[in-house]
Amino acid sequence: MASASSYEAHKSGSHIGFRLVYYVFMSLFSLIYFYPMIWMLFSSFRVNRDIFNKPFSLPTHIDFHNWSEAWKIGGMNIYVKNSLIVTSLTVTFILLFASLASFAFSKLSFKGSKTMLLMFVFGLFMPLQSFFIAQNYLFEHMHIKNTYWALILPYVGMGLPLAIFLLKAYLDSLPKEMMEAARIDGCGELRMFWSVILPLLIPSLATVAIFSSLNSWNELLLALLYVQSDTLKTIPVGLLAFSSKHVTDYKLLFSALTIITIPMIMIYVFFHKHIVSGLTEGSLK
Repeated sequence: MASASSYEAHKSGSHIGFRLVYYVFMSLFSLIYFYPMIWMLFSSFRVNRDIFNKPFSLPTHIDFHNWSEAWKIGGMNIYVKNSLIVTSLTVTFILLFASLASFAFSKLSFKGSKTMLLMFVFGLFMPLQSFFIAQNYLFEHMHIKNTYWALILPYVGMGLPLAIFLLKAYLDSLPKEMMEAARIDGCGELRMFWSVILPLLIPSLATVAIFSSLNSWNELLLALLYVQSDTLKTIPVGLLAFSSKHVTDYKLLFSALTIITIPMIMIYVFFHKHIVSGLTEGSLK
């Protein structure tokens, strides 16, 4: 009995020691990737001279003057407003269309469904450059360049393939008996989607919303090409205002980057459990 107890205690101690070493190692490993963000944050509290002369030193004091100056001089309020409009509408359309499409592909039987789904799968591998010329031609004739729609439409198109793929994978894992029971109770297809399917999709929808918002929030190429008006520019394009041909105001640039990065990190940290659960739901049947 004593030997068994000592063995269990030794096993428990070894397990705790292993977990401690594991967490210490992973924390140090994470700092490698997190250090550039920490350096950006510290640099936002310094002046340009200190950034160049002592780039790896800590700031002498914490002063948010650079942040307020970057917000006023760079016109960040306009860029943030535009990014919020574009991102919110993009995410709304992606969630609506992807949830309906995934329900149709997973639970409904109609002619051409496999071909249509294959087209969306191809969208996961097609780079932006492969359809940019045709897209630009269409936008010219639709007269939507230099508008919000010139960004929202391609963002929705680029975000739908991954969203449909994730949501369909989860819906495929749901038992058919649940659908049959809903039909017996008199549910039509639209009522079934709204009352049965949509509540079950919430974890996966949260994952799709986070990915879609990050992609549209940080996208630069299309925002640079399709929007020329200063009143419509989004944050990635607005940050270019802190750089000119011969000089860059790094303290203001780092301050602006910190201002727009911290909210995204906080959102990711707050919803990371939903993201993980949304990615793993449907992986096992």
